[in-house]
Amino acid sequence: MDPKLAEDLNSLPDLLDVTSKVAGEALAGLAERAAAVPPVAVVPVPLPAEGAGTRGALEAFSQRWEPGFAASAGPRYLGFVTGGATPAALAGDWLTAAYDQNPASGMDSSAQDLERETVGWLAELFGLGPEFSGAFVTGATMSTVTGLAIAREWLGERAGVHVSEEGAAALGPVTVLSGSPHSSVLKALSFLGMGRSALLKVPLLPGREAVDVAKLAEVLETLDGPAVVVANAGTVNTVDFDDLRAIAALKQRYDFWLHVDAAFGGFAALVPEHAALTAGLDQADSVVVDLHKWLNVPYDSAVQFTRRRDLQLRVFANNAAYLGEIGATPDFLHLTPENSRRLRALPAWFSLVAYGRAGHREIVERCVALARDLGARIDGSPRWHLLAPVRLNVVCFTPAAEVTQDRIDALVQAIAEDGTTFLTPTVYDGRPALRAAFSNWRTTPADVDRVFAALERVAGD
Repeated sequence: MDPKLAEDLNSLPDLLDVTSKVAGEALAGLAERAAAVPPVAVVPVPLPAEGAGTRGALEAFSQRWEPGFAASAGPRYLGFVTGGATPAALAGDWLTAAYDQNPASGMDSSAQDLERETVGWLAELFGLGPEFSGAFVTGATMSTVTGLAIAREWLGERAGVHVSEEGAAALGPVTVLSGSPHSSVLKALSFLGMGRSALLKVPLLPGREAVDVAKLAEVLETLDGPAVVVANAGTVNTVDFDDLRAIAALKQRYDFWLHVDAAFGGFAALVPEHAALTAGLDQADSVVVDLHKWLNVPYDSAVQFTRRRDLQLRVFANNAAYLGEIGATPDFLHLTPENSRRLRALPAWFSLVAYGRAGHREIVERCVALARDLGARIDGSPRWHLLAPVRLNVVCFTPAAEVTQDRIDALVQAIAEDGTTFLTPTVYDGRPALRAAFSNWRTTPADVDRVFAALERVAGD
């Protein structure tokens, strides 16, 4: 055994204590750490010929890389839609690495059963019935890929073609309809061989990011075959929701697969005040939910749900003697693109057990209240212009004066350099803009005070 490896093995408990101290200090300083750290060039070093051991690696990391890490798990990181990691989720994640289980197969441990239990809890949380099955994937993009892969097989079923056997070319051109599709939908269509050009955008309701259901019906009426409809339960700019019940009702007249992107908007189901926004989610054929957003578990973690596990199995089945028989309850390696992976379910299981439905509801309620607080402040400021109502947890706004993309890019840079918060750019209704997304369990009203003060300060420069 390599001497450094043997040394580390013999002192493993002490090394874990040292690592825990480093992690604890990082978390203790998270609230005051810069929300974003504009990257600076780090001079590469050669691959070490001889190892330095874990202590040496910790020292090298602390000196060379740790200063450039952002407080993306902190309370004022409002870029993208980024949660943090609740204490229980962090504990679960550490144990995930320690036990190093591969839940893709059920041949050697109970890890797969823990994942099934967690998926069942999540389905209940989002109001999805027993007809839905699910599995963990890396994020919303891979959940979208998985859902649309099943939809592609469904299109083949309608056409009398096994796409999983004959390939996407055997299916021919397909039609995918959506009002405000997330960019990952286009990526998935490209990846799956259906092509980005398969996506047709349907007109939106005036002043909204929600699809005009009447216009959607008109487009469906013109089609000469089945289609895929991608609906939104929360858009990225304004967290707008398509009328899922009205869209699902169209299935009585038209033949289409309903795929719903509920990456973070699905969490509205936890709060009675907002649950109506997700009404009809249980009528979908496939559903995307991203857990490293509002469930506040570490990256990378998402789930995909579908009511057609038979088609999912047809797409992803991996028949090999060493994997055993598929059986009536397929192992997860037969249901997603990955054959082996970490036990992503464990951090979610820990957080759900630790805080329950009530604890996670409180996180959602607080984030919505804080977003509305910031939105009201921006709406009352002469320096800023609120572009849309704060429907849930995202504030979409722009400078009050005439603005260009260069101005927005400069503001994003200035906000990052200030370090108090971090926001990401967007374009809404043709106007370059900024967006602030609240989804971190640590965020408090005091953080909104600091964020708004920083925005006023940057706007005045």
